[in-house]
Amino acid sequence: MERAVRFYRTSAGRCPIEEFLDELDDRTLAKILAVFKLVETQHMVPAKYFKKLSGYDLWECRVGLGGRIYRFLGFWDAGALIVLTHGFQKKTQKTPAREINKALSFKAEWERRK
Repeated sequence: MERAVRFYRTSAGRCPIEEFLDELDDRTLAKILAVFKLVETQHMVPAKYFKKLSGYDLWECRVGLGGRIYRFLGFWDAGALIVLTHGFQKKTQKTPAREINKALSFKAEWERRK
């Protein structure tokens, strides 16, 4: 089964992931896009790049580059569609609650609009 990675858009048409990616340098952007492609095309994606957030119906796409750690939260829809909600640079061991809450809010809005 093919997987597709999509970026969440708000009801106003904003795309938090695109806004985040627009702020990054070319090298970082290239690495992140390569990991998105890996998640989309590989049958078995290593947990190093993609894993479920414990205790939530959310997944985390993980990218490390030169000591910097980037995370992109998202959820599954329709079995094969991964909707990534937003990205952030992770600076602590635990995923910040505000980032989890933001992803859950975007997921709830996505469900309401379906």
